[in-house]
Amino acid sequence: MRKEISLKTDKGEIGIYILATPEDLQNLRFDPQFREHTHYRSLYTRRQSLIIRAGEADSNVVIALTEAGTIIAFGMVVYPDPAERWAHLKPKIMMEAKAIEVSRDWRSVGLGQAIARGMMAHPLVEEKIVYMVGYTWTWDLEASRMTPAQYKKMMIRLFSTVGLVEHPTNEPNICLDDDNLFMVRIGKNVPEKIRTDFKWLCFGQYE
Repeated sequence: MRKEISLKTDKGEIGIYILATPEDLQNLRFDPQFREHTHYRSLYTRRQSLIIRAGEADSNVVIALTEAGTIIAFGMVVYPDPAERWAHLKPKIMMEAKAIEVSRDWRSVGLGQAIARGMMAHPLVEEKIVYMVGYTWTWDLEASRMTPAQYKKMMIRLFSTVGLVEHPTNEPNICLDDDNLFMVRIGKNVPEKIRTDFKWLCFGQYE
């Protein structure tokens, strides 16, 4: 069931939807800044993409929106694609903190932290291993005026506030760039065997 909170910012009061449903998203629209820029492309640019994610099992789509119904930030916790390494851990216990993004016009007012907190408000969070992957090629380095190393530090600070920590892995795509990032939060109710299996999985060992 969707939860709604309010966030006061320097630019006005913002609504935060946690566990947004497909029905919640039907009549909303994306801020125009979610589009393709010269050196950066938003990962999600259509409302329908969020609607699909919100309809998936156990998903948690979190959005920030203005009083006019414009989506200015979003993030989600979803199961990994079946082809990804992280889908091999059984039972179905790994979920990805995916695609957190704030409109360029609304950055630096606390929306990133609000979205991250909403993502970790998932009702199953203590039963799951939640991970996030940060690829330098998906980061808005142009608007942030940061180097990849600086942006990585910012992402670490953001996700560490909701319990994720850096974790070693030899996953090839992550290892392509030293500034790529892999962070993990292991729920307190995850069994010890699953924790051990996860450690092996991080280095490509799984049944």
